[in-house]
Amino acid sequence: MKLLRIDSSARGNSVTRKLTAKFTQTWKRENPGGQVVERDLSQTWLPLITDDWVEGTFVDSGERTPAHRQALTASDVFIDELRAADTIVIGAPMYNFSIPFPLKAWIDHIVRHRQTFSYGPEGTKGLLTGKKAFVITSRSGAYGPGSPMEKADFQEPYLRFILGFIGIDDLTFIHAESQGREAGSASLAAATQLIEQSAREARAE
Repeated sequence: MKLLRIDSSARGNSVTRKLTAKFTQTWKRENPGGQVVERDLSQTWLPLITDDWVEGTFVDSGERTPAHRQALTASDVFIDELRAADTIVIGAPMYNFSIPFPLKAWIDHIVRHRQTFSYGPEGTKGLLTGKKAFVITSRSGAYGPGSPMEKADFQEPYLRFILGFIGIDDLTFIHAESQGREAGSASLAAATQLIEQSAREARAE
């Protein structure tokens, strides 16, 4: 079993980092022989998507130029990490109603033709199937169903769609809402409990 832990907060002491650490700690206890790979996106080189990147994805590997290969270096590493993982936990704080830019940049590198999705007669097909993913978020407000701010949530709907697009559709979202407010403590405690339960259930069969 292999767990891929992804953190994207710009803050070293963030709520999401603490919660992904809790998930990882519990998962390791349940999977003593398992391997954990940690990817801190705030400390990762995330190059821009260029013409060479795009062109390199549409030619066979043997036809790529040195510029193509260089442009795809980070993408290759990120996709290999995803392929190897059985379980993925992503820490995604809400920034301006959406996700941090390092997480978006990482997504731009992993959503790649012939590597994580393909085109076919029936449309697109996700290729990273058979994985469990847990997305742990931290939000300063409440954005759940029926809340006044529900329509401002451009975080969970986007992540649910884009991860499903590449085949990762066994998704669990765990939200620590109202952080910094009076209701935040109860939400954080509930999220922590759910994280421990989820990590236990993600153990090897």
